[in-house]
Amino acid sequence: MTRSSITHCLVFLIVATSMLGAQTQDASKPQQNSQSNGTPSDQSSYLIDGEAGPCSLELTVLDESGKPVFAALIHVHFAYGFAGFHKLDLSVYTNNDGKTKFIGLPARLHSPPAIFQARKGELTGEATYSPSAECDAKHDIVVRKQKP
Repeated sequence: MTRSSITHCLVFLIVATSMLGAQTQDASKPQQNSQSNGTPSDQSSYLIDGEAGPCSLELTVLDESGKPVFAALIHVHFAYGFAGFHKLDLSVYTNNDGKTKFIGLPARLHSPPAIFQARKGELTGEATYSPSAECDAKHDIVVRKQKP
């Protein structure tokens, strides 16, 4: 192997490693819409920005009786971009109305659909989302107790 080809291989490995490390995000701290006095508005929903594209998804978490579920944790993981090299992990809690909103989602996923999983205590549920079919969407997640 020539010195030039070894240098090219090293540069490629450094660039590839830095791209993979820089694109993995864990956005576990939600942003909250607020009124001017700093307290949350009753109509606002918790918001998280993936900063990966133009799409968005608004979710409402409901129990089996149709009541909104406060502080349910919603988590999603997906891969996007060329060959799925970019990874995105997002988690956010619901507000008093059981609502949350994900913005900045990529328009194309490596293996759609994305599965948004909601959990509150022993209650779990999920919603699927395919941004190529519906870039800006609203879905409900009904959470139920898991059967043993």
